[in-house]
Amino acid sequence: MASGPRRPRFYLGVLAAGFVTGGLLASLLERFLPESAARSFFTAAVTPTMGPVSVDLLVVSFTLGPLGLHVTVLSLIGVALAYYGARSLF
Repeated sequence: MASGPRRPRFYLGVLAAGFVTGGLLASLLERFLPESAARSFFTAAVTPTMGPVSVDLLVVSFTLGPLGLHVTVLSLIGVALAYYGARSLF
């Protein structure tokens, strides 16, 4: 098993923390910044979606979706900041 900060859970945690931090920053800027080119650049989002996916297991059937990921420039900046912060800790 991999040890240290190079394990997959480390990267998933960094991604999750970065997206949450970036999403929070994007929401704050969208709320408090006046209408400008900077606001529209930093809060513009791309939302890829997948689904719905149906699964039938004879006994149980369920449908997932559609699942989407809301990505903004600030989300990517949050991921980079979370990565550099976590890398400096380990």
